[in-house]
Amino acid sequence: MRFEDKVVVVTGAGAGIGQQVTLQALGRGARVAAVDLRQEGLDETTTKADAGDRLATFAVDVTDRSAVEALPARIAETLGDVDAVIHCAGIIQPFVPLADLDYPAIERVVNVNLWGTIHIAKAFLPTLISRPEAHIALVSSMGGFIPFPGQTIYGATKAGVKLMAEGLYAELLETNVGVSVIMPGAVATNISENSGVDAPIAGGDAETAKVRSTSPEDAGRIILDGIESDDLHIFVGRDSRMMNVLNRLAPRRSTHLIYRQMKDLLQ
Repeated sequence: MRFEDKVVVVTGAGAGIGQQVTLQALGRGARVAAVDLRQEGLDETTTKADAGDRLATFAVDVTDRSAVEALPARIAETLGDVDAVIHCAGIIQPFVPLADLDYPAIERVVNVNLWGTIHIAKAFLPTLISRPEAHIALVSSMGGFIPFPGQTIYGATKAGVKLMAEGLYAELLETNVGVSVIMPGAVATNISENSGVDAPIAGGDAETAKVRSTSPEDAGRIILDGIESDDLHIFVGRDSRMMNVLNRLAPRRSTHLIYRQMKDLLQ
């Protein structure tokens, strides 16, 4: 699906990958509804975009089902019916083992990453199915197919997002809706700060450690290129692509490799 003249919803648009996806979708001629929990982040995106009436912002908490259900109509009034949804909003957990992770932290990660994704998909699918051409892309993670110690609940939610996207792909095969699942590796964003989590390492990403991070700009380009190519699986970063192959061939070896990189980060 080409982005020119399409109405695209981007969640998590106030920072990081979501902000870059927003800016680059605008650069490809789309009209973008930027959604984020924080209005200040949306204001920053608006300033960087300088896109006039092709950009509309919506400060919405994706865990609030009623607020998300109201979004398609609100966006249609401003930009027109939605043609694509790119769901980037998500958070990581504190860097602690599951045995030491308290229930409020667990529930927060599950509510944002899994329930937030369900809310977005349920709200926009009826509109997408009605469009002559449409696409839904959900951001999972490299942590959704390989375990990271200290991010077990985060990984479980992202694995759920991955399988949810793959299930949607199967359900929508005979429709005009394309589906992608996006699996970033280490991306140089402030996800720890935005998640309200103390970062044990510089850069603060869940999948960082001793690997080179992909820039947010490159991540945005890879995501949009993958959607335009109608790719089901979009791997963001050399680390994500390599670990996908290694994990399929030697899952125990890949788990031990990640453990050696991450074990010193546990609080």
